[in-house]
Amino acid sequence: MRAGDTPAKDGQAAFRDALIAAGLLIPTGVDGLYGRSGVFEDVVERFGDLIAAWGGDDGADVMRFPPALARNQFERSGYLKSFPHLAGTVHAFKGDERAHQSLLRRLEEGEEWTDAQMATSVVLTPAACYPVYPTLAERGPLPAEGALVDVYSYCFRHEPSLDPARMQLFRMREYVRAGTPEQVIAFRQSWVERGRALMESLALPVAVDLANDPFFGRAGRMLAANQRDQGLKFELLIPIASQDQPTACLSFNYHQDHFGLLWDLRTPDGAVAHTACVGFGMERVALALFRHHGFDVKAWPAAVRAVLWG
Repeated sequence: MRAGDTPAKDGQAAFRDALIAAGLLIPTGVDGLYGRSGVFEDVVERFGDLIAAWGGDDGADVMRFPPALARNQFERSGYLKSFPHLAGTVHAFKGDERAHQSLLRRLEEGEEWTDAQMATSVVLTPAACYPVYPTLAERGPLPAEGALVDVYSYCFRHEPSLDPARMQLFRMREYVRAGTPEQVIAFRQSWVERGRALMESLALPVAVDLANDPFFGRAGRMLAANQRDQGLKFELLIPIASQDQPTACLSFNYHQDHFGLLWDLRTPDGAVAHTACVGFGMERVALALFRHHGFDVKAWPAAVRAVLWG
């Protein structure tokens, strides 16, 4: 073990290196940024099909967004208040010809050149559900039965890591529920149970536990404690790179009226809508399957292959 390493980090690096050696992940030279092989992508796609099989009969409205948000929506969302350390903004060159020549000179001489870039009107999507709430609000009051949305997107979070399960660019599939408190609480509880059963059908060791988001700073620690005290977030955990520190592969979140207030999302009687979501970390589930069933998908247990490939 290298000086300064921990057993957990050493295990993360070893698993990452094994995935790369097997050709499942393709390194880019940046921690947390990987290409994926055809085999890896096939597993992700089959898991996506499995999610649809378990949730498709609920009648969700399907929405697919690019991995970017309008900057004004992002600013209004409050993400920077809680997670400034994870946000990714998109910048671009907006200078004249003289500025371009200066940029080229800096680049050729190995100097810093990014300070000449300016923020654009888009930012990288931090969670797949973020564009859903303003979209629903634009439609006016919710119907009596509320709303249910199936959303899927690449997401970005700036947390470079040796852990292959903590990617900077990753895919998130979500079911988002909006309606009365009773409707969204019932939705979340049903998916806590369904999510566990779904993952157990893949012969994976799972545990569901109370959790909190990685809020920033001292105020963030208070928000995290409050989130746990109110039982607003649960995660389904599976050991991937570490047995002692299992990875959250699914999350079950109750936002109360947070997004309803932000976007003026209303129920038919004019009350502020509540929201909840269940999120599936697509790469994380694929990694869990490779960790527990091996890198050769043809050698996976027959029961698991039947669930994914039929």
